[in-house]
Amino acid sequence: MEECEAETGDTRRTTVDVSVIIPVHNASCWLEECLQAVLNQDFTGSLELSVYDDASTDASRAVLESWKEKFEAKAVSMVISGHHSAQPRGVGYAKNQAICQSSGRYLCFQDADDVMLSQRVSLQYAAALLQPHALFGCGVRRVPEGSTERYTRWINSITQEQLLTQVYTSHGPTVIMPTWFCSRDWFCQVGPFDEGGKGVPEDLLFFYQSLRQGGGVARVEQCMLVYRYHEQAATHSVLEETIWKLRVDFLQERVLSQWESFTIWNAGKQGRKLYRSLSPANQKKVRAFCDVDENKIQKGFYTYQDSKERPKPRIPVLHYREASSPFIICVKLDMTEGVLENNLKSLQLTEGVDYYHFN
Repeated sequence: MEECEAETGDTRRTTVDVSVIIPVHNASCWLEECLQAVLNQDFTGSLELSVYDDASTDASRAVLESWKEKFEAKAVSMVISGHHSAQPRGVGYAKNQAICQSSGRYLCFQDADDVMLSQRVSLQYAAALLQPHALFGCGVRRVPEGSTERYTRWINSITQEQLLTQVYTSHGPTVIMPTWFCSRDWFCQVGPFDEGGKGVPEDLLFFYQSLRQGGGVARVEQCMLVYRYHEQAATHSVLEETIWKLRVDFLQERVLSQWESFTIWNAGKQGRKLYRSLSPANQKKVRAFCDVDENKIQKGFYTYQDSKERPKPRIPVLHYREASSPFIICVKLDMTEGVLENNLKSLQLTEGVDYYHFN
């Protein structure tokens, strides 16, 4: 991040309180609403908008330029740049460029297809002043309404403690990227974003790196972002297997390395897949699978057929009441009408100590 630090450390540039960071690629149909929302902020400090256009082939650049006067009239500086290469260089690259050309002491990340509510910057700024080494999120309203219903409910309902304990689930970062707000100092310590381009989950990579460096995770409870779902979103280009491997590696690094043995809660497809994905050393730590399905329990064992060991490993399959903690839970949250949650509660276990959710 040396280039970024050198540029933002330029004494000729005026430092503002907050820079809103927007990467843009073919977003002309959403930009008007997005930009108007930035102008509507009730923040009383100094504000800047920094936009980087990543090889858009639509009217995005023209739309951005047409808003410069409106921003100047509200005393909000607007920095626009980009490139016109044949291929976009990816979201990570565009974010890094937008940050490097900005001058805010705090960074407010915004996607071009989303809309921030008027209090977003002021509320997150006030919270971030108290925790300068944290990534802040906020509540969201998903549009169209009803799309990704479970995911949206999870974003808005996990507790402050679960922002740290549920970082291994398939949902990704527990505060979602379009709601991030953090100090520039913290970003420069953790970053930059990975610039691998299409298919790279740059937000998850940065999120895990922030946690590795002791960064906090927090959320302003109010709904401060209209979070748009559509098929063109960059997140759809990331393969499930890419995310899976990152999650497994992080789980092994942060949790399993601290445990002498554990139980995988789910003797079905997902539990077995997790077992097969583990390092040989961590496979040996699996004392059992557990489940509620009598058919799986009656089989008694799971035999790892692909193992090169002889004899092949045979892991017991138990009823969850017969199994012992700690557990890695490979059952999807919010999918069993409360049965999983009630079973966990009946065992009087503590999330983050006795179990972690993985699915």
